[in-house]
Amino acid sequence: MLKQVTVEDIHPIAIGAGILGTGGGGNPYLGSLHLRSVLEEYGPQPVLNPRQVPDDACLVVCGNIGAPTVSIEKIPQGREMAEAIVQLQNHVGRKFDAVVIAEIGGANSMQPLIAGRQLGIPTVDADGMGRAFPEIQMSAFVFEGDISAAPYAIVDVAHRFALVPQAATEKWGERVARNIAISMGARGAMAGYVMNGVQLRATAIKYTMSLARQLGSAVLNSQGDDVPAVVAERLQGKIIFRGKINDVNRRIVRGFARGNLTCVAFDGQDKLKIAFQNEYLIAWLNGEVVATVPDLICMVTAETGEPVSTEMLRYGTRVVVIAVPAPAELCTRAALAAVGPKAFGYDVPWRPLPGGRIGLPVTDNRDG
Repeated sequence: MLKQVTVEDIHPIAIGAGILGTGGGGNPYLGSLHLRSVLEEYGPQPVLNPRQVPDDACLVVCGNIGAPTVSIEKIPQGREMAEAIVQLQNHVGRKFDAVVIAEIGGANSMQPLIAGRQLGIPTVDADGMGRAFPEIQMSAFVFEGDISAAPYAIVDVAHRFALVPQAATEKWGERVARNIAISMGARGAMAGYVMNGVQLRATAIKYTMSLARQLGSAVLNSQGDDVPAVVAERLQGKIIFRGKINDVNRRIVRGFARGNLTCVAFDGQDKLKIAFQNEYLIAWLNGEVVATVPDLICMVTAETGEPVSTEMLRYGTRVVVIAVPAPAELCTRAALAAVGPKAFGYDVPWRPLPGGRIGLPVTDNRDG
């Protein structure tokens, strides 16, 4: 597993996290530019093995909240995430020992590295989703009720902040946070889910930063091959479609990027439709459901295997769509109530995909 993140690690992490983000999590290219500038200034960011975090460690989870489409137009000031952590730290009255990743998807995989380096504390090689989800209660950290997203702090580009000390339910906490983010222009940096080392090990999806780097390295080292097939093999998933984007309907609604897209097979025979809310949620092949949340629906370019996020969907892009089994932490009864298809308004059953599970221990393989 990773022991630190260097400038050389940024590109593969950006690719891997973009794929794991299932279309969301923020633009990985812009996130990588920000991370590069911070690491060039401060040096490598230490990464902790989640199984070795002390039981009494005080940990904070962070990530951006808002619509991914806004992130490519509204550039951050650069220290919003660190400021959110400091505001929350002042509220709880204790310094945080490490930063944890809210979601491994897209640019949100890099924000805990950036904030950690700016504040001089390490980042844990684990996250709460093993992918990206659009709402803050959709996290393995809160499914069993021992941890809450609140108290949390949100900071915007103008250094304005809001601190929410508690919320009646996790769903209500999401609603309050979403309205704050909308007031900040549909983008804010959020810190919350305060926990200790015991709670982290009981809930987190482990080694996902290492997985993102290994996946990105596999993509970069496979150019000239069938790169999407390499991605599918690495994630123990399967390719469900090859074709080009034929239509995109995308809009910002209540702080989310919502919409759907249609792809047509290269031979014109098959049609794939995908609905998204920041992330790809459900896919229909010729009218039949072939993949749903919490399983990952990953879209990559046909030639290079690089991720295609929801804010970058364009007519005519040649893509391959891969269905990947969800982490085991997202497959429990409590988890499915929060992240299964019915949680998003789709009255269809979740049929788990065969294969391995994201989040299982990985080896220290820096060559991917």
